Amino acid sequence: MRGQKRRVFRSTSRWHGMRRQVLPAAAAAIGVMTLGALAPPAASAVRPDAVQQSLNALVRDSGTPAALASVKDRGRDRTYTAGTGDLATGAPVPVDGQVRIGSNTKTFVAVVVLQLVAERRASLDDSVDTHLPGLVRGEGIDGRRITVRQLLQHTSGLPEYSSHLGDEARYYAPRELLATALRYPAEFAPGKSWKYSNTNYVLAGLIVQKITGRPLADEIDRRVVKRVGLRHTYFPAPGDVSIREPHPHGYHQESAGTPLRDVTETDPSWGWAAGQMISTNSDLDRFFGALLAGRLLPPAQLAQMRSTVPAEAIFGPGARYGLGLVSRPLPCGGLAWGHGGSFPGYETRGGATDDGRAAHVAVTTQLTGAAARRSLERAVDTALCR
Repeated sequence: MRGQKRRVFRSTSRWHGMRRQVLPAAAAAIGVMTLGALAPPAASAVRPDAVQQSLNALVRDSGTPAALASVKDRGRDRTYTAGTGDLATGAPVPVDGQVRIGSNTKTFVAVVVLQLVAERRASLDDSVDTHLPGLVRGEGIDGRRITVRQLLQHTSGLPEYSSHLGDEARYYAPRELLATALRYPAEFAPGKSWKYSNTNYVLAGLIVQKITGRPLADEIDRRVVKRVGLRHTYFPAPGDVSIREPHPHGYHQESAGTPLRDVTETDPSWGWAAGQMISTNSDLDRFFGALLAGRLLPPAQLAQMRSTVPAEAIFGPGARYGLGLVSRPLPCGGLAWGHGGSFPGYETRGGATDDGRAAHVAVTTQLTGAAARRSLERAVDTALCR
């Protein structure tokens, strides 16, 4: 959020809320931002189609070095790129390259929790203390009064931890993130309002680990990634600062007019269950499509996930938040169901529809300003409404 102390990201994005400024140790400065040629899709016509044109506009107008998209419609998959994948070398953008997906991670975590509910190992009406007795206490905060449902829907009133992390580029343990949040008072009484807080999903991840006796990363991999065949999606292990497969470099700009810095390699542990995962646009299309098609949850739990409350303050006009899932009206009619994510160097937007369409767009900076965000949202709308 603008106005925060240096090197701290906060939940302010219209789509998801994983925003921090970048630790200086994470990257070397790039002297001057230079953009390569706008790359057409691999099998393009002479005249770029509407999705390609929207990516070209994103790179041209928003200041992001690169944009990538994947579109799935009627069984046909298309991928697109624009811009430059590495400003230092001028390398092209890898087709369907991996990116840090930020708060899209929350949907994966919510699916695992709802699977445990379906297995009767948990209930959405369980209190946090049912699974983590005595852990959550603070000013106006009592884990006996906060439910699992309220965690997944951001109606718990828990304060945000990511606004208060230090400047160190290091590993953060999940309970350290929670302890940071609990130093601050509750935002409101549980169930009385809605406010996005990454702290909710740190607790949800801890509950998964307590119930299963296994690391959260293993449960996501076993229950979601492998189940629907996501071949390029993973939860980085502690100490893993790299991105495994071909990827565009991610960049951060401290303020207008300052150089872009390469922040591709960084310790993502401060995001943990709220935003640590890496994936590709096409894997996100597959994941959200499989979710809506009922391949990950029984009907009762999927219905709970799609039971929403207003969330326009963060996600824009008409947006509503379910259990780790956002609905947003499309200009061509109907709803897109997804989440979106932001992490230093990357932003993703997208979703899937009930009739089988899916699209995701990623850029290689965190966009600032309403015009740049609208441009990204228009690119998603173009892909889903074509």
